[in-house]
Amino acid sequence: MKVSDFNFELPNELIAQFPPEQRTDSKLLKVFQGQSFIDAPFSSIVDELEAGDLVVLNNTKVIPARLFGQKNTGGRIEVLLERITSENQFLAQIRASKAPKVGQTLHIDGDATVEIEVIGRQGVFFVCQVHKLSNSLFDWLEDVGHMPLPPYIERADEITDQNRYQTVFAEQPGAVAAPTAGLHYDEALLQAMKDKGVQFCYVTLHVGAGTYQPVRVDTIEEHEMHSEAIEVSQQVCDAVIATKQAGKRVMAVGTTVVRSLESAAQKSKTALIEPYTGETTIFIYPGYEFKIIDLLQTNFHLPESTLLMLVSAFSGYDNTMQAYQHAIKQRYRFFSYGDAMLLEKHTAT
Repeated sequence: MKVSDFNFELPNELIAQFPPEQRTDSKLLKVFQGQSFIDAPFSSIVDELEAGDLVVLNNTKVIPARLFGQKNTGGRIEVLLERITSENQFLAQIRASKAPKVGQTLHIDGDATVEIEVIGRQGVFFVCQVHKLSNSLFDWLEDVGHMPLPPYIERADEITDQNRYQTVFAEQPGAVAAPTAGLHYDEALLQAMKDKGVQFCYVTLHVGAGTYQPVRVDTIEEHEMHSEAIEVSQQVCDAVIATKQAGKRVMAVGTTVVRSLESAAQKSKTALIEPYTGETTIFIYPGYEFKIIDLLQTNFHLPESTLLMLVSAFSGYDNTMQAYQHAIKQRYRFFSYGDAMLLEKHTAT
């Protein structure tokens, strides 16, 4: 298929610039097989789940990964971490009028003491070494960093983003972009699902800035996915297998959960799914056969993005693209702070 097959025209005013007043105030477009599209409040997702169904969430925690400062020559810079690789090293994108050279030192606003040395390149990323830290790198980022809002949110980060660009179940620091499908849940909604007998478990996928990189090839089969770190535990695998054996459904909250579970299933040599900790470059597009997921709750994704391709693989290409046109017509809010979809897996007829 061509990348252009996944293009659509989106009015700029439908790109959400702020979260809703309450997490659960979003709308939910229900896309079920053989049914018309259903417009509903997000909280109605509880009605679509049954006792014994398994909801899988991504417990990654967004770090304040955007830094502003200057080179030792005086030029202004913007640094966006991709991932932390050791206690004092990280990979990052660096925006500047002239790219910094290896050996150059950077200083970050808010802490004149700490020095960041560019020690190499790794593809499109700069390899950076941090000197003169008085505490941990994570603690330092909490002091001087900014929440890494996506490029389509055309404003500076605010105090409220520290809470709202983070899920209520975030635990494992390392992401530089939020698993946005989970932003719609508050503690009360999660409790309502538990009270109904819905089961929960957590995977970890640290979302990288590469999630915003455009697909730069003409046909999707030529695209090479960026790598992201995942962890799928034995507990998760046991829960998935037990759910399947009981004839119940597995719902992924977000494409990061889909990629985590399907990666672990692909790596498994004996069981349906086995524990996996490491890197994944899984690329899911139409034609992929899902091994684990029965339901997918996700946000609306960028035109021509790998995430839209994943959703199209899950719900069917025509069905997905028609759902997006319905969402545009009904004035749904798009992308990270926008509304959500609940989709059933497409089955061949």
